[in-house]
Amino acid sequence: MKTDTIAAIATALSDSGIGIVRISGPEAIETADKIFVTKAGRHPLASYETHTIHYGFIADGEDIVDEVMIAVMKAPRSYTMEDTVEINCHGGVLLMQKILELVLKNGARMAEPGEFTKRAFLNGRIDLSRAEAVMDVIHSKNEMALKASVKQLKGSVSEAVRSLREEILYEIAFIESALDDPEHISLDGYTESLSIKVKKIRERLEKLIASADNGKMMKEGINTVIVGKPNAGKSSLLNLLAGEEKAIVTDIAGTTRDALEENIRLHGISLNVIDTAGIRSTEDVVEKIGVERARKYAGEADLLIYVVDASVPLDENDASIMELLKEKKSVILLNKSDLKAVVSEEDLYKQAGLSQDETKLRFIRTSTRENLGIDEFEETVKEMFFHGELQSNDEVMITNLRHKEALEDALNSILMVERSLQDNMPEDFYSIDLMSAYTSLGFIIGEEVGDDLVNEIFSKFCMGK
Repeated sequence: MKTDTIAAIATALSDSGIGIVRISGPEAIETADKIFVTKAGRHPLASYETHTIHYGFIADGEDIVDEVMIAVMKAPRSYTMEDTVEINCHGGVLLMQKILELVLKNGARMAEPGEFTKRAFLNGRIDLSRAEAVMDVIHSKNEMALKASVKQLKGSVSEAVRSLREEILYEIAFIESALDDPEHISLDGYTESLSIKVKKIRERLEKLIASADNGKMMKEGINTVIVGKPNAGKSSLLNLLAGEEKAIVTDIAGTTRDALEENIRLHGISLNVIDTAGIRSTEDVVEKIGVERARKYAGEADLLIYVVDASVPLDENDASIMELLKEKKSVILLNKSDLKAVVSEEDLYKQAGLSQDETKLRFIRTSTRENLGIDEFEETVKEMFFHGELQSNDEVMITNLRHKEALEDALNSILMVERSLQDNMPEDFYSIDLMSAYTSLGFIIGEEVGDDLVNEIFSKFCMGK
């Protein structure tokens, strides 16, 4: 592990009111001392109490560079568990770079991406799952993702994983002890007891894995595709959700020839929305390509929004579109409800040759012109994917693909234990697979990972974090 002193600009590299240059390592305080002066002259920062902030100036020799506030945090009571100094300066890009250059010239080296958080992990302040949550917090795209990331940062995933590992390790230790000392530790009746415990562990793993799909959508957004016939109001819906004119809207059917993509934030969640060309039979070569692309996007969507012009009768194109909705979470917007409606929910089921028992569709009457039904639509989407609100305080949400894969590996090992129990295999078979599950769970919190994986994870962090 590197134990030298590192430095970087910790705030965004853009002009702002305040900028922070962070220094961490055994010579952080000594390095800052060389360029910091107070009104009364130079005063050793090492003499100050930890977690105090001091007014003064950054100086390059006799030249004053900036008026600053310096925060001193002494090991181990800092983010990295090392001596840390943060120079709070004015937020000009040129100025921050100048101060960083002075820091580097006086004993520190430039930090690698994510190296401050990496040191926090290597020094035992946080585990790997909490370190990864730092970047998730920074890159959160919506309120729900932010809340989930903050919970992970506070240790929700860590606690769940550590609890599972403790239970598994206890069983491993018991089996190994009994095999080593059969005269004093009996395994009589143990398989029944282990079966009950393993079942509970399996159920907990399955619950965590099941949360990953929602967790992924919460973190990255719900892939949403708007489909419908030409001139049904699809582009108007996109513009209304986006809050600005993203798509061209005319009374001419077939205006949208290709897909338009937009990330939209609704009530704390994100929709990655694709507005597609109107689906209909056509001889126009360009429009036909757009229709085929619409079908392709629909097949890959997490959510389909079917916009129906409820003021005109249905036709064979509606039946074709309804086929796309059978296997997807879908919302049907009966649009143009400000006009006289000639289409009902029953009409759509009948047109598609479906019964209401065959598919669970959500119907909402809307008017993109009058902004009617949009609030109900937003709440419906939230309910469909997240049961109306973020998970309860005691529920863990998996949002990281690496964590999901490790949980799946652990689950496979636990399933092998259950199979061995059913087949009355010798006890050492249970121990081997339990250890495999224990190891897989260790990957999540960083107790079973090599340097290469650690370096890869932290290389994705931003500079200064």
